[in-house]
Amino acid sequence: QRASAASRKWGVAIARSSFLPQANANAGRSQSSNRSDSIDTNPNSPNFGRPTPETTSTSQSWGAGVNQTVLNLQSWFGYRGAKERARQADWDLENTSQLLVTRVAAAYLNVLTRQASLESATAAEEAVRRQLEQVQQRYDVGLDAITGVLESKAAYDRAEETRIQAQSDLWISFEALRTLTGVAYAQIDRIARDLPIVDPEPNDEDAWVDTAMSTNFRIRSRQNALTAAEHDLKGQMSAHLPTISASASYGNSSGQQSFGGVLLPSRPATTYTSYSLNFQMPLFSGLRVHAGVKQARLNLEQARQALIGEELTVAEEVRTRFRQVVTDVVRVAARAEAIKSAEAAMEATETGYDVGTRNIVDVLLAQQNLFLAQFNYQQSRHNYVLNMLRLKESAGTLSPNDIVELNGHMDADNPVRKVQ
Repeated sequence: QRASAASRKWGVAIARSSFLPQANANAGRSQSSNRSDSIDTNPNSPNFGRPTPETTSTSQSWGAGVNQTVLNLQSWFGYRGAKERARQADWDLENTSQLLVTRVAAAYLNVLTRQASLESATAAEEAVRRQLEQVQQRYDVGLDAITGVLESKAAYDRAEETRIQAQSDLWISFEALRTLTGVAYAQIDRIARDLPIVDPEPNDEDAWVDTAMSTNFRIRSRQNALTAAEHDLKGQMSAHLPTISASASYGNSSGQQSFGGVLLPSRPATTYTSYSLNFQMPLFSGLRVHAGVKQARLNLEQARQALIGEELTVAEEVRTRFRQVVTDVVRVAARAEAIKSAEAAMEATETGYDVGTRNIVDVLLAQQNLFLAQFNYQQSRHNYVLNMLRLKESAGTLSPNDIVELNGHMDADNPVRKVQ
């Protein structure tokens, strides 16, 4: 993308060169010989009765000239179109940079989510293992049936499998992060619990859409493409207009001639200087101008529709992501309460199991619900961060300060380490 932006900037320089003076220089030397087998029949010639002597002519010249375009509207509009395309490339580069930020953020947050999944799976495995030991002891003393032992063993096997899969998923997420960043991380910091989970500012969906219409990089790129297409059309329409150019040249030429090996008096050097103002009016170009105008009109309409489509896409994108962030704020709070409810439910279920009103399946299910609630809470926090970044990316307001602010809420004392 950087190469594309740099290439289009050189395109501006190329287009501008048609308005700058074009200078050239030339030099040359030539020699010609004329030999004849005829007999000299001129009685007054010193070679009368003999073959005509060889004649040799030598000439040399040099010169310099300069041309300057005075009026060429087609080139002028081509230059303005090149400038718009260079600006378009700059917006495309900015958009690519923002997309890279959100992609890296998504990969980073996926690592945190996979770690939360692993912690949940590990805790579930440990809880089921302890439950299995307890049920086994109760069975050994005749307080439980073999069914409880078998159910606990099956639950432990499932928990172990889930934990192994979670370890694999965490390793894969680290590799995905390395692919994006080119850095093999052994560990990364978590997001601290003090990260504020708040509504977007401003908390107005239409305000975010209005901002995106003026600052979104994809829309800006399409706007420049539309302006470039307008200049292209004007350039094609001006192809039938006259062009004016000025030129000046200066030069010198001289020569020498010999006859029969005898040098003749040399010609005096000739110096010339010329100035001209050239007017050129195209009359017919095989319908090339007509076809070029038709093509440029279609390209302009295509660029106009592309801009309209991009504006609609961005508006939908901003509205969707705004709603996602607002929903995430509510979801995080709800899932925090869900953890408290799951903890209370598990304690009640364990108490009921101890007094015989609940069975082991109820206990295992309550534990599973608690660990799932803890994982869902962490996942919702990660989704909030990512959706907020994506909302700002869609609006065109994502900046390095957003990443700096996020880095201020890192928990370096409790990092996520890559599993081996």
